[in-house]
Amino acid sequence: MYRKTNLSRVAAGVLAAASLLASTAAFAGEVTIWCWDPNFNVAIMKEATARYSAKHPETTFNIVDFAKADVEQKLQTALSSGTTDALPDIVLIEDYGAQKYLQSFPGAFAELSSKVDFSGFAPYKVQLMTMDGAVYGMPFDSGVTGLYYRKDYLEQAGFKPDDMQDLTWDRFIEIGKQVEAKTGKKMLGLDVNDAGFIRILMQSAGGWYFDKDGNLSIENNAALKAALETEQKILQANIHKPAAGWTEWVATFTSGDVATVTTGVWITGTVKAQADQSGKWGVAPIPKLDVEGASHASNLGGSSWYVTASSAEKDEAIDFLNEVYAKDVDFYQKILTERGAVGSLLAARNGPAYSEADAFFGGEKVWQNFSDWLAKVPAVNYGVFTNEVDTAVTAHLPSLGEGAPIDDVLKAVDSQAQGQIQ
Repeated sequence: MYRKTNLSRVAAGVLAAASLLASTAAFAGEVTIWCWDPNFNVAIMKEATARYSAKHPETTFNIVDFAKADVEQKLQTALSSGTTDALPDIVLIEDYGAQKYLQSFPGAFAELSSKVDFSGFAPYKVQLMTMDGAVYGMPFDSGVTGLYYRKDYLEQAGFKPDDMQDLTWDRFIEIGKQVEAKTGKKMLGLDVNDAGFIRILMQSAGGWYFDKDGNLSIENNAALKAALETEQKILQANIHKPAAGWTEWVATFTSGDVATVTTGVWITGTVKAQADQSGKWGVAPIPKLDVEGASHASNLGGSSWYVTASSAEKDEAIDFLNEVYAKDVDFYQKILTERGAVGSLLAARNGPAYSEADAFFGGEKVWQNFSDWLAKVPAVNYGVFTNEVDTAVTAHLPSLGEGAPIDDVLKAVDSQAQGQIQ
């Protein structure tokens, strides 16, 4: 009896060990990740993989740093040719392009709805990676927007921080006129060959180039029309400093030539890099358009992680993303502090890094504010052809400054967009 019992225990032990080895072996591969930007996405992913490897030493990672255009070209080529062995296990995709990949290559990416609790993320991020009710990505960084403003310039013009809250764009323009009259400074830098400003305004009112079903929506788009009208008013009021390209646009505010910047939270590091301007900046919600559904919250940019369905390490890749990006609040504190990255996991805003006062901004809890606005960003359908329609919009922005009727601009954009997406 003793011998039989002992043998049973040995057998049970062997089975348990075998089970453990099997489960370990299942998560013992190398996970390959494609992304871009060594100082942001790559650095943050290295932090994420280090955290996972500390608990799962059997898992290794190969993070491949490409230029953004190269990631997109390699992904497009592999998916178009059906050469799945050329694909990584995880790939970073810009949010504006998510639906293009999901709809053009159905079945190419792993569905994560049953593996991840998406209720904890900013709703607009989840919406953009959803197709037919299923969610296919892991939300990453947000481009939640804010109105950065020079408190010293506004004060010289007779305005206090409270005056910058709950603004309309018409009021913003009026303040801009007074700021220039009193200080000689323009209110903002503006590149009329870049539609980023239009996208911010349009999404703040819950609109996009496409309706909720993904159909092109230009001529009868109230949010887009209001955005174009607002840029035209700014141009005609001449409260802007013209900029040609990214470098010139950044220089408008780093040089101290303008009083405000309206853009995504990712610009914070650039603003704070000007040490001599410490204490002179504040951040407020962006002004609101005068249309139904308008809000003070919007977004510009942002990317998310996707697992390829053909990946041999698919389960391991999903487990990694779920453990770190969907659950690790401390991870989000670190990437905020070290990289200025505002993640999409709403629970992260309860962490210590988000509640810290920022001396550069005069003691404001800037990160807390951005994280609060993040939850209010309207969800829109970025559609399949955002970049193509953006090109059409950009082509007609210069005509705004020439006084072109907005309805005529919308018709011209619609005509060009129709030709580009067919």
